[in-house]
Amino acid sequence: QVQLVESGGGLVQAGGSQRLSCATSGRPSRYYVMGWFRQAPGKGREFVAAIDWLGSLTYYADSMKGRFTISRDNAKNTVYLQMNSLKPEDTAVYYCAADRSIRSSSWYAMEYWGKGTLVTVSS
Repeated sequence: QVQLVESGGGLVQAGGSQRLSCATSGRPSRYYVMGWFRQAPGKGREFVAAIDWLGSLTYYADSMKGRFTISRDNAKNTVYLQMNSLKPEDTAVYYCAADRSIRSSSWYAMEYWGKGTLVTVSS
């Protein structure tokens, strides 16, 4: 089993950048496919990006391509989400998730979830 703790959220101005981190504990992160999701106020949870066990393959929601980058450092048991050119509509709670398999047909079925970190983008 793995535990996930997100960090790096906060207030950022539109056009700025923010990097989120997700630290894992318990079983080493290299055993897991990792993903980022977000949930804006009053909206459902949305898939952002995912990365395979070694960081060889990445997956992005079409709307996130080009602005968001997912990466991982298995030596640090940490996965990152670099967010650039942020917009007010990127305001959301960002969640980290983990799964032993690639669930590209349904990322929302990932097995383990963190509690989230809030990113607020001001205009």
